[in-house]
Amino acid sequence: MYPEQLVRPMKAELTQHGFEELLTPADVDRVLPQSGTTLVMINSVCGCSAGTARPGVLMAVLNSAKKPDHITTTFAGFDLDAVKRVREYLLPYPPSSPAVALLKDGKVVHMIERHMIEGRPAQMIAANLMQAFENYCN
Repeated sequence: MYPEQLVRPMKAELTQHGFEELLTPADVDRVLPQSGTTLVMINSVCGCSAGTARPGVLMAVLNSAKKPDHITTTFAGFDLDAVKRVREYLLPYPPSSPAVALLKDGKVVHMIERHMIEGRPAQMIAANLMQAFENYCN
């Protein structure tokens, strides 16, 4: 497990913009099955998370005309039990961090896995998410 002082600023990049932290399996079970749309980002310490995933997710959330009803995050390698539970909701997608999923009424409708993040600019990730928001959010 990563030390808190390492992950705290990486978490804050999202939480200071209104992302709700999913810290326990109970949090996950309370939030992900909600009706409407829910964005969940599995955050991580890797360079692709810092360089493109978090910035891309923020660009999408802050600049999209349509937005998810709920924006959430959990941290791989830190919020261990919560991440495990989130990954159960994301099946059949394999575990991936970072990863970004859009759920509608508790079901995955759009998924961005690590291999779709690595080597891509934040703007491309943002555009991908904004298109998903356009398709699935009110």
